[in-house]
Amino acid sequence: MTRSVILLETPLKIFIGVTDGKWFDFLSTIPDIDEVNFWQPSGASVFRALLPGELFLFKLRSPLNCIVGGGFFAHSTILPLSLAWDAFGMKNGASSFAGMKSLIERYRRLDSSAIDYRIGCILLEQPFFFGREEWIPAPTDWKVNIVRGKTYSTSSEIGRALWDAVQLRLSARHDYAAGPLVTDPPPRYGRPAIIIPRLGQGSFRVLVTDAYNRRCAVTRERTLPALEAAHIKPFSLSGPHSIDNGLLLRSDLHKLLDTGYVTVTDNYRFEVSRRIREEFENGHDYYALNGEPLQLPAKREFMPSKEYLRWHNENVYLE
Repeated sequence: MTRSVILLETPLKIFIGVTDGKWFDFLSTIPDIDEVNFWQPSGASVFRALLPGELFLFKLRSPLNCIVGGGFFAHSTILPLSLAWDAFGMKNGASSFAGMKSLIERYRRLDSSAIDYRIGCILLEQPFFFGREEWIPAPTDWKVNIVRGKTYSTSSEIGRALWDAVQLRLSARHDYAAGPLVTDPPPRYGRPAIIIPRLGQGSFRVLVTDAYNRRCAVTRERTLPALEAAHIKPFSLSGPHSIDNGLLLRSDLHKLLDTGYVTVTDNYRFEVSRRIREEFENGHDYYALNGEPLQLPAKREFMPSKEYLRWHNENVYLE
């Protein structure tokens, strides 16, 4: 498995998040886990302390008061409780939806009577969990009244010591094939050279949903339970969990894309196969969408890859 590379060309940030012990204990038992949702119970604001690829560490509450693992930040958002469970399942830190809800409501001070209240979600990739003998004591400047967490920079003595301590532990592990390798070239100006961490399935779903502003790329439908993140090139055929290999589609259009009855051209227009009419003697609503331009993500790097679109046209689409 290819490792991610993070170059410390300029200082990076590290966030230490206060972690629920049951959440940590449960997730640390899941083998080969590739992502976790570090939820925030209130859902009042979006986490903005890190850039994608920067380090997020887990610290247990007092009296243990140690850093016990972490992951690499990918994205933060606010989601309905049900969607967070649908996207991440047990990677939310509980074995069931009811268990997740119970865990959240231990800390949630807002009204929880709503069936599907919103929570904050911090999506972390390539998580790691230290054995007790590897735990790192909390920084010496940590205050007992810190409830959520604290940010450090690798330009500071404490931040660099944390970075080095984590790298030392990960480099010695044989079970962390996706872990980071770090080099230190001569410092220079510019943004940190960060490789965005490889996404898991749940993170792919959430990032694609947010990249398309929570609207179907074709119909502009906004009912979240009806929307699905579709792979242009299937993951089972080496299509990656990357945003440029995704489209946010209404669930019926997702099925039609997967089965080849619709496609998207490399000039970002929706195309409907004649095979719908020939095989099902129907499809009026779909043909009304033929030729529609896609609603595309605002960020250029999130736009559908023309390479993947051509692959779908040549290998899946039923002309």
